[in-house]
Amino acid sequence: MSTIQYFNNDTINAKNKAFSRMKVMVETAFYGQNVTPLQNVSAIYELAKANPDTIVTDMPVKHTDDLGLPSDAKVLVYNHGKIVGRTAKARRILQEETDTDATALLNDLQEAIYQDNRHPFWRSDVLVGLDKNFMVKAHVCIPKGYEHNLYSYVMNFQFLNETYQQIYDNSKQYDEPDIYLYVDPDYHDPKYPDGLALFDREHNVAALLGMRYFGEMKKGTLTLAWSIAHRHGYTACHGGLKSFHFKDQADAVFAMYGLSGSGKSTLTLAKHQNKYDITVLHDDAFVISRADGSSTAMEPAYFDKTNDYTVAGGGLDYCLTVMNDGVTLNEHGQKVLVTEDLRNGNGRMVKSRYITKNRVDYEAQPISALFWIMKDNSLPPVMQVTNPVAAATIGLTLATKHSTAENVSAAEMQQVVIIPYANPFRLYPLVEDYQDFKALFEKRHAQCYILNTSAYLDQDIPKELTLGAVEDIVDQKAKFKPFLDIPGLSYLPYANYPIPNGEEYKQLLQQRFQQRLAYVTHHNETRKHALPDECTQFLTQVIKTLK
Repeated sequence: MSTIQYFNNDTINAKNKAFSRMKVMVETAFYGQNVTPLQNVSAIYELAKANPDTIVTDMPVKHTDDLGLPSDAKVLVYNHGKIVGRTAKARRILQEETDTDATALLNDLQEAIYQDNRHPFWRSDVLVGLDKNFMVKAHVCIPKGYEHNLYSYVMNFQFLNETYQQIYDNSKQYDEPDIYLYVDPDYHDPKYPDGLALFDREHNVAALLGMRYFGEMKKGTLTLAWSIAHRHGYTACHGGLKSFHFKDQADAVFAMYGLSGSGKSTLTLAKHQNKYDITVLHDDAFVISRADGSSTAMEPAYFDKTNDYTVAGGGLDYCLTVMNDGVTLNEHGQKVLVTEDLRNGNGRMVKSRYITKNRVDYEAQPISALFWIMKDNSLPPVMQVTNPVAAATIGLTLATKHSTAENVSAAEMQQVVIIPYANPFRLYPLVEDYQDFKALFEKRHAQCYILNTSAYLDQDIPKELTLGAVEDIVDQKAKFKPFLDIPGLSYLPYANYPIPNGEEYKQLLQQRFQQRLAYVTHHNETRKHALPDECTQFLTQVIKTLK
C-alpha cells in the first residue's frame, strides 16, 4: 500500500505524526451514520443522473465498459450560479497561520461538521498518481445533492477498480497518511464571504466549505498529492508533458507550464500533423522524479475548457461530465451542448483519457526541456534561458494573466501578475519549489525556454507560430540570438516580431523585471522562508543591463 489508511492499535495516539486536530476532526466525519459509502462508479453515475440539478444530454459516453459505466451512459451537465471558477482568496493553510487564527479556523470547521451531522453525505475513494512508484489514496466526503461533483471527481481521478487495487497494493509505500477531503458547498458564514478552503499540509487533509465549483475539489486534492510528492523526491508540476520519440536521436521530453487558458493544453495535446511519434503524459498535473528525471501522471482524465469546441467539431466526443455550459436541441430533437462560453466565462468538462490515443501514465525518459508559458507583451514570442539560476528565477517569476477559470474581477484579468511556476496551489514554502526546479536545470541539465502565447508589444502571437517553434526546437533547427546583451537570455528571431532599438522598449522590459524583483523582495520581507539572494542578484543584473 502506498499511503496509510489503517493504523495498529499501539500507534493510535498523540505521538503519531500522522495525526493532528484537523486530520482527526475531518476523518471522524467520514464515519458518521449520516455518511453512506459509495464505491461503484455505475451507482454514482445513476445518482448523478437522477439529481434534479442535472441535465441528461443525448450525447453518448464512449468506452463505457472501460470506465465502469452503464452501456447507455450519457454526458451529464451541472450548472452553477455566479461563481464558475476557483477562488484563490478563500485558501488558508494552517501551518501559515498564527496559533490564534489556526485555532479559530479549526473551531469554525468543527462547528461546520457538527451542523452537517444532521444532513446526509456520501463518501468515496480514488487514487492520485498512476504509476506504482507514485500512487496515493484520497477519500472524499460530500453532501447528498452534489452527486454530479462526486461523479466528476471519481471520473477525473482513478477509481479503485479491481485492476488499480492490485497496482496500488503493490505500489511503493510512503510513510504518509491518506488524503482526506471534506466538502460542504452549502456552508455559509459571514466571516468567510468567499467560502473557506482550509488545508493541513502536513497531514494531507483539507476542507472546502461554501464552494460549489468542481475545480476546487480537483485542485484541492492535487494540492495535497503534490505536497506528498514534493516531500518524497518529486518536483510538483502544474503543466503538461509530451514526449517526441526518435530512432536516430535522443527522445525529447517537453514540459509546458502555464495557467488555464495560457495554451498549455493546446501545446501538450497538439499532434503536429502526425510528423512525430508522440506520447502524452497529461496536460495539467504530473510529477518529475528528481532522482532519475522520469515523470508520472497524477490523473487519468482531463478537466478542460469547452470554449474551443463545438458539437459539430468533434472535440466533445470523449466528454463525461460538463459544468457551466448551455444546452439546446439539435435538428433531431436531441439535447446537446452549447459551448464557446456563451453561458458564462468558464465552461468546463471532464474528458476521458481515451481522447488521446497516444496516452501514457509514466514516462521513463528523463525530462529534457521545460517551457514557461507567459502572457507578457514585453517578451518576444520564443526565448531560451541557458543559466540554471536564470531559468529557475524566470519560472519563479512567471508573468501571466488570470483567466475565466479563476474567480477574479474583469479588471484583475487585464493585469500582468506573477504566478511562480504557474502553480497557485502550492502548500509548502516557495523556496523549496525554486530548489526543485533549479535542480532540474543544474543537475539533470534540462533546457529552458519561454513561450509568450499572448502578444508581443501590440501584435498577437498565433498558436501556429508557437507550435512551429516547438517543432524547430525538437528538430534542433532553432537558432537563437542574444537578447539585448542580457546574460543567459536569447530569443528566436522572427521578421514580423523585431526587437525595437529604442529606449521605450527597454523601459517596458525594465518595468516588467522590476515587477519580478518587487515580487521576490516582498516575498522575502513577508514570508518565513526567504528565496535565495541569487534570485534578486539575477533580476537586478538584468535591470542594470537594460539601463
